[in-house]
Amino acid sequence: MFFLVQANIYLDPDHYKIFDALKELNIDYEVINIPPGAERIDFETDRKNVFVYGSVTIARLAKQNSGWFPGSFYGGNHLYEVYSQYYGENLLNHKVCIHRISEQLNWKEGEKKFIKPYNEAKIFTGKVFTEIEWKDFVFESLESESNRITEQSLVQVSKAKQTIKEARLWIVGGQIIDGGYYKFNDNAPFEETVSDDGLIFANKMIELYNLEEAFVMDICLMNEGWKIVEINCINSSGFYPNTNVKSIIKALDIYFSK
Repeated sequence: MFFLVQANIYLDPDHYKIFDALKELNIDYEVINIPPGAERIDFETDRKNVFVYGSVTIARLAKQNSGWFPGSFYGGNHLYEVYSQYYGENLLNHKVCIHRISEQLNWKEGEKKFIKPYNEAKIFTGKVFTEIEWKDFVFESLESESNRITEQSLVQVSKAKQTIKEARLWIVGGQIIDGGYYKFNDNAPFEETVSDDGLIFANKMIELYNLEEAFVMDICLMNEGWKIVEINCINSSGFYPNTNVKSIIKALDIYFSK
């Protein structure tokens, strides 16, 4: 398989690991810069077995190249409105509301909400906001000319919840290839690898709905058990320090070269 990798990824300090993995595995690849506001990928190749990796922008634009396989998995089943029909109450944020970012939200005194982008995953990082924090964020975002947030941008709003620990799982061909924790709360003991009960839960979710041939699932442990935090597009999901990037790239290459 041929990998087309975006170079100008500045927010992921572990992005370089993909280049190390591709070299070690002797897999063909090219590096490309995607300028802000790009409307197409300025790259020509005779190869059809192309996989893109980088930002949401390259994942989105790659959908224009219908002859590339697997190309990009952006959109489609990754939308909450699709996968929530299958995962239901297994989702951390099962009950959500979708709003334009410019709409006024209803807040109770002292309330916190978890707010994330809806269909443009990386226009900002989803997190817990207070009313003042959210209003300040919206004002600054709409005033700024340096981001892709507009008054029509959609956000997903749900009740803020406390997790015990959170992990990212990389799934190819219905199999969990790699996984690692990226967050522990203050009282949670550190674990080197994702616990068996977390993996058992994730495998049950894959059996319930194997969303794509390759995707990323973030899971978390709550007091009442494991939940899915969110589903991410594998073409634009960031690595963490404990991610075994070589195993993921190898699995992708083998699976899509069949």
